[in-house]
Amino acid sequence: MPELPEVETVRQTLRNFVLNRRIESIELKWPAIIEGDKEAFVHALCTKTILEIDRKGKYLIFILDDVAFVSHLRMEGKYLYEPRDTPLEKHSHVIFHLDNNMDLRYHDVRKFGRMSLTDKQFYRQLPPLNQLGKEPFDLTADELHGLFRNCHLPIKAALLDQSKIAGLGNIYANEVLYRAGIHPLSPACDLSKRRVQTIINMACDVLEEAIRQGGTTIRSFSSNGIHGLFSQQLDVHGRDGQICHRCGYHIIKRKINTRTAYYCPKCQKIIRRRRQIS
Repeated sequence: MPELPEVETVRQTLRNFVLNRRIESIELKWPAIIEGDKEAFVHALCTKTILEIDRKGKYLIFILDDVAFVSHLRMEGKYLYEPRDTPLEKHSHVIFHLDNNMDLRYHDVRKFGRMSLTDKQFYRQLPPLNQLGKEPFDLTADELHGLFRNCHLPIKAALLDQSKIAGLGNIYANEVLYRAGIHPLSPACDLSKRRVQTIINMACDVLEEAIRQGGTTIRSFSSNGIHGLFSQQLDVHGRDGQICHRCGYHIIKRKINTRTAYYCPKCQKIIRRRRQIS
């Protein structure tokens, strides 16, 4: 699934192509991608100009003259910018015909992605964006420690909760915990404020590095031919059975709350706070 760096790469790439382009018409090949009234979606966007593309967490927000729409790529969604006469691929489900004889095509093999109209000025205060937590860049240790105080989930699962911290998915959560030296099974509520600050610091470092590298190339992600290079710098994700870069021990792979965790059992220690027994 594209995570914050991949979605940011898509945003930056698309800005180079579609800003100040007018949408002449829209084809819905798979209308279920659009949440709410499909006809209203098409009517609201046609003849409007794309002025900016914003992002929060894993969501893209296309801002037009007097309206905006939110797009979530989910598992395998991607945008293709192609000449209008390019043969339509099987899984191109929403096609925006632009005023320069080019198309912006939303391609999604699994059809899990979603788009919905929103208010141009207040979209961050409306669902689904107002249900997201802050991104690591905006979080303080006090805030995140408070969110974890009553969270008994393993820290790996807690980091994937977008209502607590937005933008981290499976790949980067694994990498962040490795750099922080924290075992993914450590209960979130047992982490000290100092360790929470370390998680925030490592999350910012990992995400900034990944954005500079164009994200991580995974099977379902590319941004108009731009393949992320951060996959070459992954320390644990996808490296089960391989040697840890730090200590030489073998990387372990296991399921935690239905998601796959990769970690070094020697470098990453389980943290449990001692509790008084009454």
